[in-house]
Amino acid sequence: MAHINTVHILRKQQLALSTKEFRARGYKVKRCEDCLIPEKKCICSQRPSIYSHSAFCLVMYKNEYYKPTNTGKLIADVIPDNYAFRWDRVAPDPALIELLQNPKYVPILVFPQQYAEAERCIDSPKDLVEIKQGKTPLFVMLDGTWREASKMFKSPSFAPLPVLSIQPKKASSYQLREAAHEHQLCTAEVAIEVLKMTDDNHAAEALGEYFHQFKKAYIAGKAHLTLL
Repeated sequence: MAHINTVHILRKQQLALSTKEFRARGYKVKRCEDCLIPEKKCICSQRPSIYSHSAFCLVMYKNEYYKPTNTGKLIADVIPDNYAFRWDRVAPDPALIELLQNPKYVPILVFPQQYAEAERCIDSPKDLVEIKQGKTPLFVMLDGTWREASKMFKSPSFAPLPVLSIQPKKASSYQLREAAHEHQLCTAEVAIEVLKMTDDNHAAEALGEYFHQFKKAYIAGKAHLTLL
């Protein structure tokens, strides 16, 4: 079965619906349509092909799926079982609601626990009975800026979900976008830590290496364009 990156699909769907072109910084650059890196530095050939016993659901704030610096698309590139939705405060996508209710999965909202009620918080995915019984963890990632993610967190759709947070031991190595808080990680870095927590170590390593290649190629692409 072919690996499908649902962030790519979401971006194409939104482009088809949009009446106004989204212009991120560097919009004039000719980019690969998949990795969004300048074509001469494209990393698509380095995309890993792996098995993972985890699934990811990326709920993306408006326009996040257009941004070349977005790292949610890297998760969807690496993890075969991936889903992506545009967040809508008033009318959530019915397919998202259906996914969260799918008995195959155990949906887990990944977000700092200080913002959630204590009874919703878990220390590890492995603490959940359903995970111990062999169900697939579905990690729900709120993909946007810190302010945008905070808005999404308050959505009634996510209120029933257990909340998992990570405790990063070091600052983010992602320097293409500025974090709002010290030790705040980008979406891909959070996913790497979450995969480690569920002992999905091969997937964590593969995503980590792909993330490293993305950073290196993006910076090299910027340098190349500056010299032109």
